[in-house]
Amino acid sequence: MTGLARGSSGAPEMAASVDGVLCDAREATVPLYDDGMLRGDGAFEYLRCYAGRPFTLVEHLDRLARTCATLRLPYPRELLESEIVALLDWAGPVFSDLRIVLTRGGRRIVFLEPYLDWPPARLAFVIDTPRLVLAGAKSLSYAGNMVAKRAAQERGFDEALLATPDGRVMEVQQAAFFWVTPQGEVCTPPLDAGILDSITRRIVMRHLDVSERTCRTEDALAAAEAFLAGAAREVQAVAVVEDREFDDPPGPFTRGAVAAYRLEVEQELGLSATDLWSRP
Repeated sequence: MTGLARGSSGAPEMAASVDGVLCDAREATVPLYDDGMLRGDGAFEYLRCYAGRPFTLVEHLDRLARTCATLRLPYPRELLESEIVALLDWAGPVFSDLRIVLTRGGRRIVFLEPYLDWPPARLAFVIDTPRLVLAGAKSLSYAGNMVAKRAAQERGFDEALLATPDGRVMEVQQAAFFWVTPQGEVCTPPLDAGILDSITRRIVMRHLDVSERTCRTEDALAAAEAFLAGAAREVQAVAVVEDREFDDPPGPFTRGAVAAYRLEVEQELGLSATDLWSRP
């Protein structure tokens, strides 16, 4: 790892653990014959770390257990937990995203990624049909989601707002979708619409009065405001859905969701607002 950038703790900025061995993610390898790589046969989770403390780790590991059960994939939870602790101890008090990957070949991969910038999103409808056999699973088989995102980008948008052939809105390819009706009701599609049981979605729903209801494309276009919720983006305002432009995002309900999310982070991790949100 000579010559690679390192954080203040001495760990590389892309610190990783592969089967319990600490390393730089840019140098890590997996066998070519691993079906996690060859066929996307594996499971993953993605969460945010604040000052080296993983937020909602238990919830993410619980969901990983459900995904592994769906995929019939072994789940060495205790071993994985110890490797996450070792990685974060090595990395120090970092503000990073944490990716957890389990492959069919038996690899346990945990590594840190830098925060991304998430300006108000510009969304395009992309038609898709959920695969019921993978309902609720966070598998490595994300090619369809990435194709949807590229299809939206080819039209000049940022991301895909997935909708079924009959016009029911599901989610963005990596986040839950919320919209506010013209009457001021905050809504989100129900889980039986084929969407992921997003942990950030749950946080928003714990703090805001949210109705789960079917969202049709015309509902999204008629919304007073809209926002997305996901581990990497926290709560992200929506600026555009197709030709519908929202005025001066984030709107008041989006700001309320941001405040609710931040309060939960502060309370769970025992960190102050200054420590968390006033960094340069």
